Amino acid sequence: MPKKYQRHFLKAKEVKPILSEASEKLKVDFNQIFKNKVELELVETDFAEIFLINGKPLLFRIEGKILPTLVFNEISASMSKVVVDMGAVPYVCNGASVMAPGIVRFEGEFEKGDFVLVVDEKHGKAIALGEAAYDVDAARKAGKGVVIQTVHFVGDKIWNFIKKPNST
Repeated sequence: MPKKYQRHFLKAKEVKPILSEASEKLKVDFNQIFKNKVELELVETDFAEIFLINGKPLLFRIEGKILPTLVFNEISASMSKVVVDMGAVPYVCNGASVMAPGIVRFEGEFEKGDFVLVVDEKHGKAIALGEAAYDVDAARKAGKGVVIQTVHFVGDKIWNFIKKPNST
């Protein structure tokens, strides 16, 4: 856990390109989600940049990619999902990629390289965010191997940082 981080508000001219990039990559219209004025605050850590939108840690940037955190509930409904069996949950929550045998079903359409939510079959809770190794049709046919490369999961540094009291 980092001991020091910098936190500051971004200017309006800095906010628009960040939200545009996120909207395009995630295929979500942020104007629909945030109808009011958006205040964007940046928290710079040693492992990622975390963006607070109206005070909530909803986006992060790592390796040049802007992605949603697992607490961004407003975006969850519109994202494609991969439902995994309960046996896969502990592995995914430790950062493992999603393997074909652990997948129960797919919800929504996605292309190779798109980001999808990984949810457990029992509760439907988001446990990870990952990048698709195939489009949805090829993923349905995959009998083995990695289908989703995990990039953010319950228990990773970003999750622990945003869930720790007084960190954001």
